[in-house]
Amino acid sequence: MAKTDYKDLLEAGVHFGHLKRKWHPKMAPYIFMEKNGIHIIDLHKTAVKLDDAATAMKQIAKSGKKILFVATKKQAKEVVEKRVQPTAMPYVTERWPGGMLTNFATIRKAVRKMSSIDNMMKDGTFKVLSKRERLQITRQRAKLERDLGSISDLNRLPSALFVVDIRKEHIAVAEAKKLNIPTFAIVDTNSNPGAVDFPIPANDDAAKSIDKILEIITTAVSEGLEERKNDKEKNKAAKSSAKTEEQEEA
Repeated sequence: MAKTDYKDLLEAGVHFGHLKRKWHPKMAPYIFMEKNGIHIIDLHKTAVKLDDAATAMKQIAKSGKKILFVATKKQAKEVVEKRVQPTAMPYVTERWPGGMLTNFATIRKAVRKMSSIDNMMKDGTFKVLSKRERLQITRQRAKLERDLGSISDLNRLPSALFVVDIRKEHIAVAEAKKLNIPTFAIVDTNSNPGAVDFPIPANDDAAKSIDKILEIITTAVSEGLEERKNDKEKNKAAKSSAKTEEQEEA
């Protein structure tokens, strides 16, 4: 996995923090300077923290576990969908359903409901219903899709949470912490980096900055998935070879 070049982060505007008066004192170690009333983030430290987070997330993906990405702020939604979809990891970009982690059984019920509606549409049951019933079910399906989105494939609790803007997604972070689920996050100068396990000091407001961070993170996740696939193929080949040798000896 290649090391992050701070120049790439600079070009993406990752270094722009919030106004000085909005800062969180615990972000002091990651602030390089103040310019025109705005805090500038130390990108050398961002690069180190980003590499640490990417390495850890790569290992989680390699072990076959799921990472849930959360970003409901306007400028992050499309970026997350674009970057995370190719990895097949779950993500939430519309609204965080309160209790999604701490009351996971209820969320699973909603997912099963969505699946049962899909089955109705496939097996023809939907067609024999009245027009009014079909309309009600279609609306219910649309609401479930909006609320659950890509988490419909999440059969068990995720092994990690990646968040854009921990202030906005504080409920998600709190639920993960309660369940001891490791938390990774882009943390701007107005937030407490101690609120998550792997803080990445960076601009969490600009789409370009969020995109650069997620590009690096999802590339690491994809590498982990690829290594897992290769290891499986090697093990399969080794078992096949051993079986052939046994048959020849017999």
